[in-house]
Amino acid sequence: MSDGTRLPVYYLPHGGGPWPVMKDAWGDPAEYERLEAYLKGLGERMRPRARSLLVISAHWEETQPTVHFGARPGMLYDYGGFPEFTYQLSWPAPGDPSLAARVDGLLRAAGITTGREEERGYDHGTFVPLMIAFPKADLPVAQLSLVRTIDPATHFALGRALEPLRDEGVLIIGSGMSYHNMRGFMAGDPRVRTVSERFDEWLSKTVALEDPAERRQRLIDWLGAPGARDCHPRSEHLVPLFVAAGAAGADRGHRDYGSDLMGVVISSHVFGE
Repeated sequence: MSDGTRLPVYYLPHGGGPWPVMKDAWGDPAEYERLEAYLKGLGERMRPRARSLLVISAHWEETQPTVHFGARPGMLYDYGGFPEFTYQLSWPAPGDPSLAARVDGLLRAAGITTGREEERGYDHGTFVPLMIAFPKADLPVAQLSLVRTIDPATHFALGRALEPLRDEGVLIIGSGMSYHNMRGFMAGDPRVRTVSERFDEWLSKTVALEDPAERRQRLIDWLGAPGARDCHPRSEHLVPLFVAAGAAGADRGHRDYGSDLMGVVISSHVFGE
C-alpha cells in the first residue's frame, strides 16, 4: 500500500480509436460509458497527487527506448476511416523536457541505450484516455517509446530503472489493451469472450502475486497463459504492462477496473495503491 507520497503505477485500456466521441461506433455505448467513468475517477484521485505524467503508449515503437523531449507536443491522429471531426480533437497538455531528461538519465544509469525525439505528437494511446482522466490538460507529460522487439524482459528492465520517479511526483501510465486481437473484437462469438475472460483471470492473479520475482517471471513468460496468443497475436498492447510492473518494484498489483468491451473482457491494473 502507498503511504500517500509514493505514487502508484497504472496500466490502462485506451479503447478503440477516438471512442470518447464515437461511443456508438462499436457495440454497446454503455460499455464505453463505464470505461469513461473509470478514467474520470482515476483522474480525480490522482490529479491532486501528481506533478507530471510519464506515458508509455502501445502505439509508439522504436529500435531503442526513445524519450520525447518536446515542450509543446501536437496531436498525432494515428487512426483512419473516422469522421472528419475526430481529427480535430485537441488535448494540449505541455511536454516536460526536464522530466524527459530525468527519464533519460535513469535509463542510461541502468546501462540502457536511449534515443531522443522532439517532434512526435500525442498518439491516441496517450491522448484518448488522458483527455478523459485529465481534461484540463494542465499536467506536463513526458513520453517513452516501446522497443520494437516487444521483448518482455527488456520492458520490465525499463520499468525497474524508472521506479524512483514514483517518489518524485511522477505518475507512470502504461497505455494498452489487456485484450488486443482485431479479429476477436465484435466477432459475436462467445468462445472469443471466454478466451479473453480466462486470460484476464490469469493476468489479474499474476499482477497480484506477492513475490516480486515470481510476478516478474510469470509476466515475462506470459505466452504460457491460457489463450495468450489468441488475445495478443502481437503483444505491443500488453507490453506497457511490463513497464508498469517493472516500475512497481515490490508493490503488488490488482485489477482496478474490468468490463466487457467490443465482445471481450478488458481490464485496468494498478500497482502500489
